[in-house]
This record gives sequence, structure tokens and C-alpha cells, in this order.
Amino acid sequence: MGPHRWLIGGSAAQWGEPVTGARWQQAAMAVPNWEWAVRLALCALGLALSVYALHVETSRERDPGYRAMCDLSPSVSCSKVFTSRWGRGFGLVEDLLGKHSVFNQPNSIFGIVFYTLQTLLGCTPSTLAAVTLLGTSVVSIAGSLYLAYILFFVLHDFCLVCVTTYLLNGALLLLNCKRLVCLSQSGQRSAKPKGQ
Repeated sequence: MGPHRWLIGGSAAQWGEPVTGARWQQAAMAVPNWEWAVRLALCALGLALSVYALHVETSRERDPGYRAMCDLSPSVSCSKVFTSRWGRGFGLVEDLLGKHSVFNQPNSIFGIVFYTLQTLLGCTPSTLAAVTLLGTSVVSIAGSLYLAYILFFVLHDFCLVCVTTYLLNGALLLLNCKRLVCLSQSGQRSAKPKGQ
């Protein structure tokens, strides 16, 4: 049995039965054509912003006088946010696991991993991948809401890069919901016996 794909949904492929050939093509056709282009654009922008945020943070650590393009004023400063205690491990990892924990990375590293995962899993039309995409999007929205609260009510700052990533995460959540609905409906249609 050649390479297999996993699809959750429908009756025959319920809970992870391998899907090959025609069923794989049917699942791929269930995802709207525009979805991949939109996903690629959102993830490319998210990756670019995450890499830029990492650049700003490392540049600021090397040179405290470094001024990023996104530092527009004292109250509109991304480098202030990226170099704050909440710019690493969401401000939580250091308290829980220590400053030198492998998980106490710049938030931008988590962003790079997230947008890469969204891109790669977006290449497969399986419902299992769609569930994973949706689950990671929900986690990203929780992180975005937490960091937005810190940004506005603790740091009293406006970070253009941060707010843009929050919006990207919201758009990816909507896109992932749409993908899961399309794949679930496709699985239900294919599970119905012919003639019904």
C-alpha cells in the first residue's frame, strides 16, 4: 500500500483510517482554490514579521542605542516590547522554568515555528491536519489576546508589528475554520451511500 494520507471524518475514514487515491483527490478538491494563496500570503507576512522582530530584538541586545524602523515614538515602539520581559517566553517561561530554559526563547521564534507549521500543514487536505491547524490557531489567538493585554494595559505601548501579527492570527483562525468545515462536509458527502 503506497503512501497514505489521514482523513478524519465521514464514516469509512472515521478517526484516522488511511485515505489514498480518489478519496485524497476528493478531499483536496473540497478545499477552495483561493485558500492556499491566502494562507501562503498570510504565513509569508507572518514569517517576515517574526524574522524582523527577531532581528530587532537581537540588534537591540547588541546595541542598546539601536532604533528599529517600527520605533515611531516613545509610545509606539516595537523594540520596547520585544526587549521587555514579555518578549521572551511570553513573560511566563522564565518564572516557571527559569531564565536559561530552552523554552525561554524570543516570542518571534514561536511565531516562526507557528507560521511554518501553518504553511506546511496547509499543504495537505486532510481533516487531521485541519484539526491541528485549527488547534494551533486557537492557541495563537489565546497568546495574541494575552500579549495584546500586556501591550496596551501593562506596557502602555502600541507595537505595529505585534498588532499586525494579532490580525494575521485572527485571519488564519477564520481560514482554518473554513478549511475544517469544507473537509468535514466533503467527508460527510462521500460517506453517504450512492443514490441518497
